[in-house]
Amino acid sequence: MNDFMERISLRGMGVALATPFNDDFSVDFDALARLVDHQIEGGADYLVVLATTSEAVTLTCPERNEVARFVACHVAGRIPLIMGMSDNCTARIAGHIPEVDFTGYSAILSVVPFYNKPSQEGIYRHFKAIAEASPLPVVLYNVPSRTGKNMEAATALRLANEFPDKIIGVKEASGDMKQIAEIIAGKPDGFQVVSGDDALTLRLIRMGAEGVISVIGNALPHVFGKLVHLALDNFDNPIANEIDQRLQPLDRALFAEGNPSGLKCLLSHMGLAKDVLRLPLVPVSDMTRKDIALALAAVTKTEFLQNAN
Repeated sequence: MNDFMERISLRGMGVALATPFNDDFSVDFDALARLVDHQIEGGADYLVVLATTSEAVTLTCPERNEVARFVACHVAGRIPLIMGMSDNCTARIAGHIPEVDFTGYSAILSVVPFYNKPSQEGIYRHFKAIAEASPLPVVLYNVPSRTGKNMEAATALRLANEFPDKIIGVKEASGDMKQIAEIIAGKPDGFQVVSGDDALTLRLIRMGAEGVISVIGNALPHVFGKLVHLALDNFDNPIANEIDQRLQPLDRALFAEGNPSGLKCLLSHMGLAKDVLRLPLVPVSDMTRKDIALALAAVTKTEFLQNAN
């Protein structure tokens, strides 16, 4: 088990991979291949496929399968992969998991059930069912701004303690620093806490988090990855602090009109993917587009990149 746990370490910068689309809204697999290579060349530690940033909820089941298999084949073992698998119907996801081809993947990431607004006991039983059905370890994902329900620290720790071989970590995007500190302080050995919010990553690493599953890493893996690794080595590193300060305006601009709308704008600006989203998401406004371009220019100044590379 120890070797397996090392193979799926969440330490460092994971990237929640976007799904590029063509003008006709079909999946742009050429751009997806370029984006994957951009992450690997930029030093990403692992990729998360079919999570929130991927617009997975707008993909059909055959499309999700095709994207998962394409990424696994294109990566070809060069970097660890985690598959996003979420549903607000426990029976449906528990029944579907055994049918999935997980070849090339090391874990699954699953979000707190959305819309239903379950109790903490309901959240516990949902993830218990997923852990029992999954052949892979499970990473919990808490993002109440999207799901409408917060997974409290006591629930995350209950799951971590009762399923130590199956539930191996949590991506925390609640923004509740007290709650996250409680999880870090009370977690069992081997349970990994990672940031789900790029802007808070440095603060969470200082509290004891293992890293981040990043959005901005899609565009700037070398820069944001540098911040993460410098901070993990020494959370008072001045270069990590500088990178964090430079990235904060870009973080704000990217999320001003929601994710991945801001990210798709940034990827388009950098020539990595088209600025195409599936409804109900739409491209950002001209004002936000300008803010993103200005913030990117500030980040990519030559003297700054000399520190970041």
